[in-house]
Amino acid sequence: MPAARAVNFRWYICGLLFFATTVNYIDRQVLGLLKPVLEKELGWSEADYGWIVFAFQAAYALMMPFAGRLIDWAGTRLGYAVAVAFWSLAAMAHALARGALGFGLARFALGLSESANFPAAIKTVADWFPQRERALATGIFNSGANVGAILAPLAVPYLAIYYGWRSAFIVTGAIGFVWVLLWWWSFREAGDHPDGPQPETQRIPYSRLLASRAAWAFIIGKFLTDPVWWFYLFWLPGFLSRVYGLDLSHLGLPIIVVYQASTLGSIGGGAIPAVLLKRGWRPNRAREAAMLICAVAVTSVIFVTRARGHMWLAVALVSIAAAAHQGWSANLYTLASDLFPRSAVGSVVGLGGMGGAVGGMLVAPLVGIWLDWSHDAYGPLFVIAGSIYLVAFVAIYWLAPKPA
Repeated sequence: MPAARAVNFRWYICGLLFFATTVNYIDRQVLGLLKPVLEKELGWSEADYGWIVFAFQAAYALMMPFAGRLIDWAGTRLGYAVAVAFWSLAAMAHALARGALGFGLARFALGLSESANFPAAIKTVADWFPQRERALATGIFNSGANVGAILAPLAVPYLAIYYGWRSAFIVTGAIGFVWVLLWWWSFREAGDHPDGPQPETQRIPYSRLLASRAAWAFIIGKFLTDPVWWFYLFWLPGFLSRVYGLDLSHLGLPIIVVYQASTLGSIGGGAIPAVLLKRGWRPNRAREAAMLICAVAVTSVIFVTRARGHMWLAVALVSIAAAAHQGWSANLYTLASDLFPRSAVGSVVGLGGMGGAVGGMLVAPLVGIWLDWSHDAYGPLFVIAGSIYLVAFVAIYWLAPKPA
């Protein structure tokens, strides 16, 4: 039956989005995992590393609104394929770096190209999935971020120890080209596929989007909470190394535990609204309830510094917070596809991604400077990371439109 084929195909598409997001986060995670090695070999300070992370965030922020607009204009088939090909080349280019400047340039190129991932993925979900399934589909593909962060610590230490750190960038970067081939061979735009829904063609100018309270709810939510995820991604290996003395060969397991929990949080957080909708809740109330649950769960990370001497307790607290972040993120992304027509989703996600990247861009050098100045006092950083989601929830609740 055509309807059955459409259902099967859209979940296959979700699988491709999951694969792309996995590759995306493998490529981001490599540098953080190699940080202890590169600090010793290249003589970086925490501030140097903070500015390298800043380069990625700056590029990501600058490109996000353009990436979203280009995806809306060119379509996800072409735009997504070009973006993944470019970020794979940028990831491999890290192997050519010889110092902080070289790594900063490679990270800048990676940030420019990786900025297209979430606008393209969220637009694809909006095109292919009905509203009742979008949060779950988003949670599933967004869990690729966690799977990528799990696979990276399995592969990167092995490659770095036996083949040198440059091999880690080359091998992981090359995986993206496998995805490009699969995507180009099998994917068609929703309107081009015989079993797909017809996409909307309306174009909304940025001036109208930026005048919308709904857009600002999404942008502010990303601005306040995305930097926390970047903090985990780029500084968690360094935290475990400095506080618990873990070397490269022993970092993998605790990081895998954190991101395995995040995978469950992404899918589980995306499923909460579907469960509430079946119980008769209105869509906006179901989404708000899911986000509030996640915002409260994140507060566990505030107590990480109380676990000194008990590494696995610290890992458990970070795991709960990381899982809650991903549940929060799945629902926040779905908010964009719920509040705007499908033809504008890529642009809205691009604006929100820019907000998140600007937040991360501002935070990254400050974290590095703080850790150098305070001699690795992570406590205040975890307190901020654990409390900011409640602030973001209040802002979103106030700004997001309510149904009549």
